[in-house]
Amino acid sequence: MVNKALGPKKAPKSATRCPARHSLAPAPPLALWVGAPHVAAMTDQPASAAAPVPPAAEHFFDTTIIVTLPERGGRGRIVRLGPVLDTILSAHAYPPVIERILAEALVLTALLGSTQKDPGCQMTLQAQTDDGVVDLLVCDYAEGALRGYIKFDRERFADAGPNPTLAMLFGTGYLAITFDNAARDERYQGIVPLAAESLAQAAELYFRQSEQLPTLVRIATRHDDAATGGATCVAGGLLLQYLPEGEEGQERLHVRAEAQGDAEPADWAHLRALAETIRGGELVDPALSMQALLWRLFHDDAPRVSVGAVLSRGCRCSADYYAHVLRRFPAAERAELADDDGLIRVDCAFCSRLFPISAADLADGAAVDAPTAS
Repeated sequence: MVNKALGPKKAPKSATRCPARHSLAPAPPLALWVGAPHVAAMTDQPASAAAPVPPAAEHFFDTTIIVTLPERGGRGRIVRLGPVLDTILSAHAYPPVIERILAEALVLTALLGSTQKDPGCQMTLQAQTDDGVVDLLVCDYAEGALRGYIKFDRERFADAGPNPTLAMLFGTGYLAITFDNAARDERYQGIVPLAAESLAQAAELYFRQSEQLPTLVRIATRHDDAATGGATCVAGGLLLQYLPEGEEGQERLHVRAEAQGDAEPADWAHLRALAETIRGGELVDPALSMQALLWRLFHDDAPRVSVGAVLSRGCRCSADYYAHVLRRFPAAERAELADDDGLIRVDCAFCSRLFPISAADLADGAAVDAPTAS
């Protein structure tokens, strides 16, 4: 199960009024505020007081940037997708509204999937609907590799108007978030209804119900004119969580406080108030580094920032993989799947590549040909 490791123990603070965020405050030299690079996942403990180490450069796209706030019991990460997102979206001619939904889902997948640090881990986000315009939305993450696909009814989408709500797109569907840890042979899945106004709100509900973690998620998208030479679609997101003192397997303090009718912890109220000032334009601003954005938000709270996974378009389909799957079918079924040329044509929904696999090669175990574009 993810997100079990907890932050540092510390004496409780008295409630204080959250200071206003100075969004235009200049960032100091990075060496003064960027934490040691071994803080590489939300499941890690916060960095020690060792001398900060500056990164080689600031990051603007396609990297996860991790922040820990040990004085407040907070942790989080920020992601901005650019060229990687364009590559994924280019596999299908999606309308802008559908592109936006898939872009938001991919950002959420990167935020959640990058919390896993064991090799071989995979995180899958899947939305299935009942009587919605969207039939299926699926994204997954494995060691920095992202892919995603959305299937929808084009006729019903055309009737939905220019700005359909999440309810119109997904009907009475649900969002399933699955973590597979192959190294530990563990699998965990949480399911929440798609009754919120956004995928970000659905994710917050997931953490509230499944992980019992106070969580804030913000996601934004923008489309640029391809003529500018930049990414035609940009999407960014922030994930912030609070887990100050509870130990693994024990009741977390905020859960106990809520059960007793107490107000939310002062440290979380402070962090949440700061994070809520973030603007969508900041999350997708190609000229604003992700490190600088975190500094704008949390510069008064001694943030420790490190570079996480580098992201890529990572469809893991291959002719050999599909051949391996097809060899499990009885010979009679493979014969039925083959066309007049003796080929079984497998179309990958994620990347739109077509894999023409010879039924005869499947019978004798021969290597199969490389795929062609669909």
